[in-house]
Amino acid sequence: MDALDRLLVNRLQGGFPLAERPFAEVARALGTDEATVIRRLARLREEGVLTRFGPLFDAERMGGAVTLCAMEVPPARFEEVTAIVNAFPEVAHNYEREHRFNMWFVLAVADPAEIPGVIGRIERETGLPVLNFPKEREYFLELRLDA
Repeated sequence: MDALDRLLVNRLQGGFPLAERPFAEVARALGTDEATVIRRLARLREEGVLTRFGPLFDAERMGGAVTLCAMEVPPARFEEVTAIVNAFPEVAHNYEREHRFNMWFVLAVADPAEIPGVIGRIERETGLPVLNFPKEREYFLELRLDA
């Protein structure tokens, strides 16, 4: 990443303009042009520097639900199980951890009643149990990772 990439990543963590041409507004704030911003974001995604660029919706405020799940995946099957789990559109993100329960992921659904069914399908397709950790209380942490 060069200096402009770092400025772009840092700027976008603070919000995205709600405007007819939001990339042009970001470009103006960074002293560049719209095409450069779009091109650089695409490259950062392609290179894996950014794994996701898009809105973050509050599923619960929209009537849906989210839950944290964990699985104990045999290391020899980790990539296979990751592909299965990540193929579910309800999986918001998935993380590997150095722990007995080495796969943690978040499910986001439109209707809270869907959670048990999605977990059941993941269990059937992987042959592994899924632990469900529904949220008891919410905390807001404004996580910013300076580039």
